Amino acid sequence: MGGFFGTISKTSCVNDLFYGTDYNSHLGTKRGGMATLNEGRFKRSIHSLENSYFRSKFEDQLPEFSGNSGIGIISDTDSQPIVINSYLGKFAIVTVACINNIDELEKELLEKGNHFAELSSGNTNPTELIAMLITEGKTFKEGIENVYNKVKGSCSMLLLTEQGIIVARDKFGRTPVALARKEGAMAVSSDTCAFPNLGYEIDYHVGPGEIVLLTADGFTQLRPANKRKQVCSFMWVYFGYPVSDYEGINVDTARYRCGMGIGKEDDTEIDTVSGIPDSGIGVGLGYSEVRNKPYRRAVIKYTPTWPRSFTPSDQSRRALVAKMKLMANKSLLEGKRVVFTDDSIVRGTQLKDNVSVLFRYGAKEVHMRIGCPPILYSCPFLKFSASKSDLELITRRKIQEMEGQHDKHLEEYAKEGSEKYEALVEAIRQQFDITTLKFSTLDNLVKAIGLPKEDLCTHCFDGSSYFE
Repeated sequence: MGGFFGTISKTSCVNDLFYGTDYNSHLGTKRGGMATLNEGRFKRSIHSLENSYFRSKFEDQLPEFSGNSGIGIISDTDSQPIVINSYLGKFAIVTVACINNIDELEKELLEKGNHFAELSSGNTNPTELIAMLITEGKTFKEGIENVYNKVKGSCSMLLLTEQGIIVARDKFGRTPVALARKEGAMAVSSDTCAFPNLGYEIDYHVGPGEIVLLTADGFTQLRPANKRKQVCSFMWVYFGYPVSDYEGINVDTARYRCGMGIGKEDDTEIDTVSGIPDSGIGVGLGYSEVRNKPYRRAVIKYTPTWPRSFTPSDQSRRALVAKMKLMANKSLLEGKRVVFTDDSIVRGTQLKDNVSVLFRYGAKEVHMRIGCPPILYSCPFLKFSASKSDLELITRRKIQEMEGQHDKHLEEYAKEGSEKYEALVEAIRQQFDITTLKFSTLDNLVKAIGLPKEDLCTHCFDGSSYFE
């Protein structure tokens, strides 16, 4: 995925830009970049984050940056920001995007006589392609609308210009974008956790397809929001930091309500409840309260050297990372019947290691409760699972075993309580030797978030989404 941050101030913006961008680090792990504008001149820097952290890469460079406006990015895809000189003027751009028809758009632009200067792993840089689509418009607004009309997938972006920062949210609002203000400055971020410690107060949640111009004094709407939206429900399930608000709805509050909903439907005899760090904790606390069972920290994340999980491309190293970052507490497990809450099961890599450790450390029973429904479809909009194939999903592999093909009867497997749904859950339970396994229902998740179902993207669970 990825997250961006931008700020424009009546004084230097550099410190706010640096720390605000860093507060989006939980949204991406591959590339980080910043660009500032000072008296018509851009300063840009990009670093790999695959083996280090944003702050450690950029802190020594901060004296090189200057100016009252800037944008930053934590990306899971391409190297950004890109700086463009066009007839619309000079601008820097960052994007949080997933372009499913990038080959088609690349061919179209090349046939028009365009060329691409920046590459990502030998391929066209998606952010440069989006910049080219923007420059096809007579204005920035028209160019961004061109992106909305041509890109299949999703795209939110920030443009740093001499007039201010142009903020544009994906046409269906799949990724959140919020504005905040403090005395003499405005900021924009993918994640609201970037604001409080820098002194900003949330001012406005940008709507789907909306375009605004940000200045140090406030913002001006350039394009109104679309009526339809489909915000990624997985933002509340997994991506979001506990203190963050999306569409005005707090992440941990939604997880807590989800856990309460799961607990209300569960009468399993247990001794304690424990959340798998980090995104399973809120679910566990809600479950614990409604079941009136004590919450215990039976699993802890080791933070001194594993503060967050980098995602190596090699599967064996990815499995090792999943195992190494969590530590079980034997004294809280021995002889106990424990419900463990987690955000989701995607591949099943981490679950396999977790369950074996829990039993080895003396747990009498291991009951898993998952804060979302089974994931049946790869994400075509955020690529949150980074799956190259549907068969990387544990659900599809089980369906392949049961049906002989992985995409058969998917509607039935998504229907909670159906014979095929129950068979799928049981097959996953058996593979990992879990005492019992239950997933949140889709209805419970939607109610926990608090938005109408039609305003949420739940494609990964039920295959429903807008694709136009």
